[in-house]
Amino acid sequence: MHDQIDLTGKLQAIKERWLNIQEQLSDPDIIADMKRFKSLNKSYRDMEPVVAAYERYQLVLSNLDDSRTILNTERDAELRDMAKEEIAAYETEKATLEEEIRQLLIPKDPEDEKNAIIEIRAGTGGDEAALFARDLSEMYTRFCGKQGWRIEIMNENASDQGGYKEIVLEVSGENVYGRLKYESGVHRVQRVPETESQGRVHTSAATVAVLPEAEEFDVEINATDVKVDVFRASGAGGQHVNRTESAVRMTHIPTGIVAECQDERSQIKNREKAMKVLRTRVYEKFHNEHLEKISKQRKTLVSTGDRSAKIRTYNFPQSRVTDHRINLTLYNLPEVINGEIDEIINALQVAENAEKMKAEA
Repeated sequence: MHDQIDLTGKLQAIKERWLNIQEQLSDPDIIADMKRFKSLNKSYRDMEPVVAAYERYQLVLSNLDDSRTILNTERDAELRDMAKEEIAAYETEKATLEEEIRQLLIPKDPEDEKNAIIEIRAGTGGDEAALFARDLSEMYTRFCGKQGWRIEIMNENASDQGGYKEIVLEVSGENVYGRLKYESGVHRVQRVPETESQGRVHTSAATVAVLPEAEEFDVEINATDVKVDVFRASGAGGQHVNRTESAVRMTHIPTGIVAECQDERSQIKNREKAMKVLRTRVYEKFHNEHLEKISKQRKTLVSTGDRSAKIRTYNFPQSRVTDHRINLTLYNLPEVINGEIDEIINALQVAENAEKMKAEA
């Protein structure tokens, strides 16, 4: 009973805050302040599922009380039997709702709803690692397409064999970072390379970093703190390559962080893309401090963003995919490479929520 009262008290406070925000969102002064309005609107939308669940919970508690009253006061045996059945059904619904509400009350990372920047770099393994980096970029492109997200190449550095030494992707959509953040770390592949004549299995690796895309008000970068270099683009790209200085490299002087873009023909567009990546990388420096604090409190490596941690192995001869953080092994490698990674991400989310609930307890 104490747990029920405690839960109801928390939910009532959230509903009152939600109603207060609802009033503020119609205030002309707040509407005129776009940053404040956007922040309040996000809080309002975040609370909405909790308030809806609370209202269903209140209705179940009310019905439960009514059925208990009938059971305690009614003399008719048939009505008493009906009340007993209703009490059993309402108790089950109450328990289900309480679990749903506890899940909804788990603190959310405010970064989760942001767009994301995915950086994929070939690791150990030479040309085979670059080909694997290409496979990962295609895997994420297919996955993002199935989510209805927009994906754009920010920068790419191709290898001679058709792979990627590095590729940077921007993903835009709903709850992008919240789903993709689990992909940060070292991805290892075990397979027979196309260039291997003896049929021997080689092990190669690629590093994936998923960063929450920084918006302009997340981090301010002064123009005086940025060194801009322009140069001629290299690699595949058509007649404009090596003819005009359209490629842009930006260096954030205080941190030494560098971002470049040579994917567009226009220097102006390359500047815009490079600044977006630079802002995100500077923001990541501060965000990682937040992640380190979280990781110290949890046993799993889920969503710590540790780029040096080996998180997953793709074994082609056995058609096996293993996520080492939660000891999950699947035997559907072709589907995974084809972008079917929902099952893995869902399992990682469950593991992270379990850790959060332990921490809350």
